Amino acid sequence: MKSLLSRFKSLLLAFSIGISLSQAQGINKLPDWAFGGFVRPIGVNPVISPDSTSRFFCPMNQRMVDWESNDTFNPAATIKDGEVVVLYRAEDKAGKEIGKRTSRIGYAAGQDGIHFKRKKGPVLYPDEDSQKETEWPGGCEDPRVAVTANGLYVMFYTQWNQDKARIGVATSTDLINWKKHGPIFKQAYGGKFNEVWTKSGSILTKLSNGKQIIAQVNGRYWLYFGEAHVNVATSSDLINWTPVVDERGELLPLISPRKGYFDSDLTECGPPAILTDRGIVLLYNGKNNPGKDGDPRFTPNSYCAGQVLFDKNDPTKVLDRLALPFFRPMEPFEKSGQYQSGTVFIEGMVYHHNKWLLYYGCADSKVGVAIFDPTKRGVGDPLPF
Repeated sequence: MKSLLSRFKSLLLAFSIGISLSQAQGINKLPDWAFGGFVRPIGVNPVISPDSTSRFFCPMNQRMVDWESNDTFNPAATIKDGEVVVLYRAEDKAGKEIGKRTSRIGYAAGQDGIHFKRKKGPVLYPDEDSQKETEWPGGCEDPRVAVTANGLYVMFYTQWNQDKARIGVATSTDLINWKKHGPIFKQAYGGKFNEVWTKSGSILTKLSNGKQIIAQVNGRYWLYFGEAHVNVATSSDLINWTPVVDERGELLPLISPRKGYFDSDLTECGPPAILTDRGIVLLYNGKNNPGKDGDPRFTPNSYCAGQVLFDKNDPTKVLDRLALPFFRPMEPFEKSGQYQSGTVFIEGMVYHHNKWLLYYGCADSKVGVAIFDPTKRGVGDPLPF
């Protein structure tokens, strides 16, 4: 009788606020164009955690530093020689809060995408080079990486000098030795957008013969980017990018925060976007507004993950967007650390052994993985009723 009464109450609530019974019961059904559901493997997360034994000679400080001792989070991911390679952001103990330490990019590789062997030193970091002004003392943050059909890896990362964040680009053929090319908007429109705070570049990719590679639409490469909104830029060479602007010459917002939703405060790009038969799917990070504009079902200031579908022939045209997050902080390690409001910050996704592996930052402190098998479509993380 009690369960029947609970079901009846859920049904009344569903009708009163205009949602389905399945949502009222906590079931998070996904449309057929979306990726999911993603399942956290039992007993393996987090897959990368801070290591106080790793030491690295910092060319800026001119001394050995414990470069990944405080936090390891916000990872990129790709495939190299049959292995999953995760490039993760690592912070030392030099500062006292988020954004005040130095970040460097570490390297971890593993055959199964769950167990990794890590290099003792970072592969991308502030140095006495052409990017010193844009990367020191904050460092190199939040990478996303993808590969061309001919094997060139392209990384988009945040250059952070503790004054202004800029998207930088670097290229490599082995994921270890990187050539920095600098800020991606330094040339477009006379450098106008080089002086604007920019983060989170998610380049368009596609599956080709079972491999995820960088794609083109209408003869151009496309890069979704942005933190407050999702914007887009195009390029012919992968190095220099031109943002799409509106009639006033300002960045054109493709999607923006929505009042009353999980993404009411920020909509920040996630892993490289995927070109599918249904359209372009972009996975993104949504931050919940802590005030009246937020969704009260989700923790104030928490980061949950959403998806948006763009037209495959017009990457600026929105076709659909999830009303609910498909992935949200649920595990203790996703709600503890240096960001205790809860964060599953998605940045890396790879196609490996016919499954999609999603890598994410756990509360800005560790790295986790979740897996989606396309042959066994599921639901998103349950709703917090």
